[in-house]
Amino acid sequence: MPEIEVSRADVEQFLSRFLVRLKEGDEVASHVVMLSAADYERLGSNYRSPEEFVQACFEFLLAREPQDQILGTFDISQISGYYPEFEAEIDKPAD
Repeated sequence: MPEIEVSRADVEQFLSRFLVRLKEGDEVASHVVMLSAADYERLGSNYRSPEEFVQACFEFLLAREPQDQILGTFDISQISGYYPEFEAEIDKPAD
């Protein structure tokens, strides 16, 4: 699994934007991910920070698809449209 680096790029009142870099060997892929305050409150309350939650979301995605098939820009709320089990699984307590 690639190394996942998450950094907050922008914070607005109700939406945060993150830059996610996936590094595997010499290959680096960058993604821009949006997370609403409501989605973080609803789905990410078991995580210490929004960054940790976004990383868990990428771990979820990478367990199901190759990194080159993950959209370059997306909102966390879109994941459940592709994977209906996402919300039930991501809401489990973090290790």
